[in-house]
Amino acid sequence: MAAKGRGEGGGKGRAKQPRLAKEPYERELLRLQNELVKLQEWVRTEGARLVVVFEGRDAAGKGGAIKRVTEYLNPRIARVAALPTPTERQRTQWYFQRYVEHLPAAGEIVLFDRSWYNRAGVEKVMGFCTQEEYWRFLHQCPTFERMLIESGILLRKYWFSVSDTEQERRFRARLEDPMRRWKLSPMDTESITRWEDYSRAKDEMFVYTDTPESPWNVVESEDKRRARINMVAHLLSTVPYREVALPRVELPPRPPSRGYQRPPRDLQKYVPDHAAALEGGPGGKRA
Repeated sequence: MAAKGRGEGGGKGRAKQPRLAKEPYERELLRLQNELVKLQEWVRTEGARLVVVFEGRDAAGKGGAIKRVTEYLNPRIARVAALPTPTERQRTQWYFQRYVEHLPAAGEIVLFDRSWYNRAGVEKVMGFCTQEEYWRFLHQCPTFERMLIESGILLRKYWFSVSDTEQERRFRARLEDPMRRWKLSPMDTESITRWEDYSRAKDEMFVYTDTPESPWNVVESEDKRRARINMVAHLLSTVPYREVALPRVELPPRPPSRGYQRPPRDLQKYVPDHAAALEGGPGGKRA
């Protein structure tokens, strides 16, 4: 078993916060999601471009936070970029090139579920890049982000911080849950044995990329509910959005029939009524 609270999230001297109760969590989350819809409409009408980077340990809660952010947003405006392993061709490109393809146009929001910071994390620790490539990344990254910001992109970076004990608890929960077992990869299990290597890589990454114009915002994520609320509230506080008055929409009256007749139902193939089995079949008990 890992040492208690080693490293991020629940380290020495930090009192573990109790889990946020479900009722205030859901109430505040819904309020914040309503504000996210307002933010989306502001981005759309103003032609703004918003990029939000989600980074952190495996099982730190990034995916859950992204789901709550996008739950009520228009997928044509707000999209998630979760890039797969680079192809052989992409490996020969400028490192940032494949991420540039996913940057937003005017009126769009892009949430990066992991990002160009893969090079400073997993690629560095697992030996997937050379030392020369690693140091080139640390040198170029602040300049790359400065270029994004100078072009008008609103860039926000979040690091989800979790302790080794809580990470291992979440890994075990995934291992025992057939619905979530797919989320546990060999790369995830490897991160347990390389905890300190990842810690050193994260610390070094912050030294070079936590800049005044593009700072890292650390989210304590021992409690996923608190992490989601804190992250969304912070994001909203950093964007100068305002509520946009939407045009009034009214449903027109349905016009009278002009003689259309639907084809016989037996000419079409319907899916079986599987739901009927839940109620006792045809003629069964109905609520």
